[in-house]
This record gives sequence, C-alpha cells and structure tokens, in this order.
Amino acid sequence: QLQAVESGGGLVQPGGSLRLSCVVSGLTLEYYDMGWFRQAPGKEREVVSCIPDRGRGTNYADSVKGRFTVSRDNAKNTAYLQMDNLKPEDTAIYYCAVGYGDTQDVCAMEARGYDLWGQGTQVTVSS
Repeated sequence: QLQAVESGGGLVQPGGSLRLSCVVSGLTLEYYDMGWFRQAPGKEREVVSCIPDRGRGTNYADSVKGRFTVSRDNAKNTAYLQMDNLKPEDTAIYYCAVGYGDTQDVCAMEARGYDLWGQGTQVTVSS
C-alpha cells in the first residue's frame, strides 16, 4: 500500500526539541525527493524543508534555518525532521510529502512538487 506516515509530534516547551519521522511504504524512497510542510490554524500550508533523493542539496524556509535539520535513511524508507529551539510560532500540523524530482540534488520548495502526502502530526509549542 502506497502511503506516508508521520510520527513524533507532541507538546513541547519553547526552546525544546522534537524529531519527526516519516515512513514511506509502497515505493523505493531512494528515487524520490521528500518535503516537509506545516499548516497552522487559520493559515495556509507552508513549506518547511526538503531533501533530494540522495540527501544532497537540502533546503529550508527562512523561518526555520539554523533550527531545523532534515535527513533521510533510504535503507529504512524514512525521512526525518529534527526541530530544535522550538518557538510558539512553530505550532502547526506537520506533513511529509514524496515527489519525483527531475533535477539532481535539487528538491521542490512548493507543494505542487509532491504527489504523496502523509496524514500529518501535531506539534504544539507552549509553556
């Protein structure tokens, strides 16, 4: 069955850390780019980060640069988003997405670049 499943969300205090995982099944992840997106209440979905199929050429939204780190383990068909120094404005539902990129070491920083989406995991940053 073709699906992407996120996990690792939760409630954390400002300054804390969380690590999100996205396990993909039904395809060989090493041939696909991965993206992370989020949507806060009342706001549009926005891109957080992306990582190309071979792991080189990662990209981040300005709002998370220096705090979030994207990675992947193709042998486990899994992508990760390490989130450090979390802020209340990071509160959102986080989604992973899978897409086929046609440019080596470049991944899409927009939703239209991805075809398979997870169901999302809630991240809440609050004291």
